[in-house]
Amino acid sequence: SEEQGLFGSRGYVAKHFGDPKTMVLTPDQKKISAYYNLDNGTGKIRGVYLQGNVAAGPIFKSWLTPFADLGATTITASNTGGTDHQAFDAVGIPGFQFIQDPMDYSTRTHHSNMDTYDRLVEDDLKQAATIVASFVYNTSQRDAQIPRKELPAAPAAAATGTATPARN
Repeated sequence: SEEQGLFGSRGYVAKHFGDPKTMVLTPDQKKISAYYNLDNGTGKIRGVYLQGNVAAGPIFKSWLTPFADLGATTITASNTGGTDHQAFDAVGIPGFQFIQDPMDYSTRTHHSNMDTYDRLVEDDLKQAATIVASFVYNTSQRDAQIPRKELPAAPAAAATGTATPARN
């Protein structure tokens, strides 16, 4: 969980999919098409951060089109950080964070004792659950996986200028 410094997601990814320090990947890394993260409290989904994976943009745009009347229209190549999708993205599994209305997330509820059930907005949760379910369903029904960015080089190799290919 990102609440504890991303240790949970990083540990899970390292155990099951690969080590981003060495870029030695497990066979299961290729089995995961995408990781979707909704982690900014209550608040309607307004779109998706592509994390630089522009090849996924047209796919996601078509998936969001039915939800335009619910306010979900934004597709941005931009990155966002500080949450669990980054651990998956670091080993080449496309990781995406949904863009949400901020509500009081940054000012009141983020990692505080004010992050309680009574702050949830039922209609926002229904909208978000519908969109997330749609993305997961559409991902599962594709003939091909969600496009992947080029695998990052292991940090040690990048620092020395010597790249070694990732092993599966």
